[in-house]
Amino acid sequence: MTYPRKSAAVAAGLLLASAVTAGCSGAASGSGSRSGSSTASSTPRSSTGSAPNAAPTESNPPGDIPDNQAYVAFRPSSGFAGFTVKVPEGWARTTKGSTTVFTDKLNRVQISPAAVSAAPTVGSVTNTVVPQLRTQVPKFASPKVTVVQRKAGTAVLLTYRGDSAPDPVTGKVVRDAFERYAFYRQGHEVNLTLSGPVNADNVDPWRIVSDSFGWR
Repeated sequence: MTYPRKSAAVAAGLLLASAVTAGCSGAASGSGSRSGSSTASSTPRSSTGSAPNAAPTESNPPGDIPDNQAYVAFRPSSGFAGFTVKVPEGWARTTKGSTTVFTDKLNRVQISPAAVSAAPTVGSVTNTVVPQLRTQVPKFASPKVTVVQRKAGTAVLLTYRGDSAPDPVTGKVVRDAFERYAFYRQGHEVNLTLSGPVNADNVDPWRIVSDSFGWR
């Protein structure tokens, strides 16, 4: 009577071993399938499929003018010289015709005097200057024309945004904020345009420059 029990135990052991072997085989097979799927999905795509896009406009580059920036008086040496304005000391200066430009890194001061037949108004700047700038300034946007008070008197202020010219070395383009002041007296108009990166904190420096304008 002991032999049947032993046979039954052996048979049960064989069945259990068979089940374990089958389970391990199935797990190994499943693991291999998952590994193959992971390998396929991680294969990098070719980087030669298309040409790289042009550099996007930078919206948050550095551009703050230092608080300890010194300013010096500027007065044209030729043409109409009946005014003065303070500009940041040490900035690079270029002159083309009657226009003088001072630049440093990403900031710019442009001074353009002209003889005119009438004083600028909100209407004349809106109807004449804004359309001109739309054709001259890349991605010109958000124009706003107001009359403001400065130490020299009233001025017509045009604020707007636009893209800078591409950097000649890096090709980068900066999104700039512009303040264009139109000062007028006795047939003479001086346009003072201040510009720098949109997110630069240049409120105080631009106020110093625009408040320094004076007739002589």
